[in-house]
Amino acid sequence: MFSSAEKNEDISRRVRELVREKNAVILAHNYQIGEVQDVADFTGDSLGLSRRAAETDADLIVFCGVHFMAETASILCPDKQVLIPDLEAGCSLADTLNYEQLKAWKELHPDAVVVTYINTTAAVKTLSDYCCTSSNAVQVVQSIPEETPILFGPDMFLGAYVSRITGRKNLHLWAGECHVHAAVRPQDIEKARVEHPGSDFLIHPECGCVTSCMVYFQDKDIVQEDAFITSTSGMIEHVANSPKNDFVVATETGIIHSLRKKRPDKNFYPVSDDMECKYMKMITMEKLLRSLEEGVYEVKVPKETAERARLPIERMISIGKRD
Repeated sequence: MFSSAEKNEDISRRVRELVREKNAVILAHNYQIGEVQDVADFTGDSLGLSRRAAETDADLIVFCGVHFMAETASILCPDKQVLIPDLEAGCSLADTLNYEQLKAWKELHPDAVVVTYINTTAAVKTLSDYCCTSSNAVQVVQSIPEETPILFGPDMFLGAYVSRITGRKNLHLWAGECHVHAAVRPQDIEKARVEHPGSDFLIHPECGCVTSCMVYFQDKDIVQEDAFITSTSGMIEHVANSPKNDFVVATETGIIHSLRKKRPDKNFYPVSDDMECKYMKMITMEKLLRSLEEGVYEVKVPKETAERARLPIERMISIGKRD
């Protein structure tokens, strides 16, 4: 009887064989389970993976992430086949803003530029002027003239962070949130600080605590230079270059695997073990193998929708630091 490790090794070997046979590329988000990250060709955040999709010469893209990510790859690569191993891998944040809601919001602010987080459906992107990710949201907003009002959605915590960093008073926020990140509060950070003194604090800008934490850092005795509000790719870069050995991490727990791979000599402590996205964890090695073997499940954005959604995504890709 095979052990679990032997079974995963066997599946990984078969996955890599199929990748070569089918001229495929596997893209995996930093929140995926460790085994999927390990077998992927590229891992990263939404911005980095969007860039990888746009640049690949593979015939087949297998996206190990959530549905809006596969949609984005389909929009950027209309002539390629894009698969997601589980169609049920959705996003609670993307569900908080739909096409009709954004259309009505735009009608209330006809002079505003629309900036939507990448965590949205293709239909919502057709009504957007720019997309952004946590990696480049500040740069995207800064690229828009200061006098121009902006509708920013759906993540209100990322929007509040961007507003505070840029000083924009005309940034209107949609009241959406990621269920995983919204649960984090300043007291969680304080508890982790007490348990792990001297650690650097890495906080994702989607976290519900992010704006209050910025004020908290100023009012309390937390040293500002020990706290970093950044994307998952920013966390990995920080850890790679930091002289510190201990890090408290406030984002989905899948990032811990990526961080440990980057610096196995360092220690990483999640703010909460409950910060786990059930949608990101739906993709397993067995589902990935089946996706490659049987061509399931294809994500294809209709041509008209894709054409209208492509411009804001391309603007997103062009703005901000590259991997």
